Amino acid sequence: MKRRTILITGGSTGIGAATACLAASRGYDVGIGYRNDRASAEAVAAKVTAAGGRALLLQGDIGDPVDISRIFTTFDTLGPLDALINNAGIVTPVARLEAMSPERLQTIFRVNVIGAMLCAKEAIQRMSTTQGGKGGSIVNLSSAAAKLGSPDTYIDYAATKGAIETFTTGLALEQAAHGVRVNAVRPGIIETGIHAKAGDPDRAARVASSLPMRRTGTPQEVAEAILWLCSDAASYVTGTFLDVSGGR
Repeated sequence: MKRRTILITGGSTGIGAATACLAASRGYDVGIGYRNDRASAEAVAAKVTAAGGRALLLQGDIGDPVDISRIFTTFDTLGPLDALINNAGIVTPVARLEAMSPERLQTIFRVNVIGAMLCAKEAIQRMSTTQGGKGGSIVNLSSAAAKLGSPDTYIDYAATKGAIETFTTGLALEQAAHGVRVNAVRPGIIETGIHAKAGDPDRAARVASSLPMRRTGTPQEVAEAILWLCSDAASYVTGTFLDVSGGR
């Protein structure tokens, strides 16, 4: 059986890495996007290869349109694109709005929103039947923060995820008749390095007991949802949001 291809931005750690490894075991060749951490990307690539897939490292900054173009052009050597996982994103240190600079806000929106939209644009140009493609799937990574607002922590990050959800709805409708399904996953509190990047490395463990399921989630649990949305089992699913938040 011919293997499919999948491009995962932010694929070297956390949810992206778990998705890459699971995708390889489900018959995908994997493009692993990363910005700086080549060692982690190479470790994920080794796991993809061990699972029977081809792995291609794709270095670049999703906040830079030139890098995005290069990432997709390089990915083309792997074969026609079947799925894009818009996973790359940044989170900023915990703060209230009055402490957030214009530069901070511009940076997080440039990466989390504009970068994701430009990646989707590149994918559409390859997958849409109006562009000569054979269809495909885009899964955007949102967050439970889009619903909760993340007051007193990072409302800027939450706002970017709210924008991603609006974008998901619009693009899904725009592409529904052209072979491209567009959905989003909303992770809750997941055991990844994002909390440390926000300056609160113990957050997941601290809030676990307050969650409806009394535990945090794993990257693998989110990856399962992502790969389901990419699969033929979800062939009539577009414009939807799948919560992987333990009831949060």
